[in-house]
Amino acid sequence: MTVTEFIVIIPARYGSTRLPGKPLRSLAGRPMIEHVYRRAVASGAVRVLVATDDRRIVAACQAFGAEALMTDPAHATGTDRLAEVVRRERFPDEAIVVNLQGDEPLMPPRLLHQVAEVLDRCPGVAIATLATPLHDPAELASPHVVKVVVAADRRALYFSRAPIPWDREAGSHTPAVLTKAGMYRRHLGIYAYRAAFLRRYQMLSPCELAQHEQLEQLKMLWHGESIQVEDAQEPSGPGVDTEADLLLVERRLSRLSH
Repeated sequence: MTVTEFIVIIPARYGSTRLPGKPLRSLAGRPMIEHVYRRAVASGAVRVLVATDDRRIVAACQAFGAEALMTDPAHATGTDRLAEVVRRERFPDEAIVVNLQGDEPLMPPRLLHQVAEVLDRCPGVAIATLATPLHDPAELASPHVVKVVVAADRRALYFSRAPIPWDREAGSHTPAVLTKAGMYRRHLGIYAYRAAFLRRYQMLSPCELAQHEQLEQLKMLWHGESIQVEDAQEPSGPGVDTEADLLLVERRLSRLSH
């Protein structure tokens, strides 16, 4: 069996409405971006880069030995940052690029390798991602948790912040009842892309679905791209969006270090 080669790019934006300077916030005595970077390195990636919009993040990354690139501050999404890096670094079209968000300090390295492998074995697909069964009623009801529905071949049909699929007969039931059916999938915000797709991504016109749901993967589906989905081989830790998340992740990191 051949080992899939892949590159990890970590988009890290300094500005955040809910948590300004998020990539540089301290976790267990290190900036959050360092934890994310070390997870990426542990995945077996052939190269790991941080793509950022702020020289303070570049300086922090250089201090702990990471490769970091300044990218256009005007980029709307992390995928736009990946596209710029792919273009500047002249990655070959067939290169597999994994997007690891800069606020995922507990992402299991195995999942980075897994999502790259999913894409590697699907030659007709440009994008792969991971999901996990959703059994928590609060998560099903939460617009902060993205849900995904897949076809028989495991290609994504739709992503939404709403509870999907909708059970018409049980529509009046509570989320606690609905989650017992075992039909729901939570989308994990980790992707593998072919470099050729990232080159053309920025040429895709805007999509109202993506704008309404605030989910850029809907733009990809709307333009006819296939997204291969596989269930994650292990649970993913929580990302960091708020001060409360920061405290939760701090506690988990403290337990892991003991």
